[in-house]
Amino acid sequence: MSAEDHSAHGHAGETHGHGSMGSYMIGFGLSVFLTAIPFWLVMSGVLGSPELTAMAILAFAFVQIVVHMIFFLHMNTRSQGGWTMMALIFTVVLVVITLSGSMWVMYHLNHNMMPHGDTQAIHDMSRMP
Repeated sequence: MSAEDHSAHGHAGETHGHGSMGSYMIGFGLSVFLTAIPFWLVMSGVLGSPELTAMAILAFAFVQIVVHMIFFLHMNTRSQGGWTMMALIFTVVLVVITLSGSMWVMYHLNHNMMPHGDTQAIHDMSRMP
């Protein structure tokens, strides 16, 4: 397509919801920051309890999803940008189902698969079939 074809569609000289290099770099920086902080929380154990750490990681994950939607998927509140209230509600429902389902599965895997109290059975190879 030539430049004239683009100008006929109203795309000449406007970004039309597409990101600039600066907005991509801001999104990248926020993404790195929102990944590094939970990593630091887990590795340092600064929050103390695993439950509190997991909730903090979920909060950072939710914020990172919003950052990706805004800076990389170019979603905004204008209807001509393709972002409607139904899309927001659908995204929030999917995120809640995914995050809560993941936590539920991990909790039950840990509870049902790890021996609690009988640590000697792990080291006693004579019990193995």
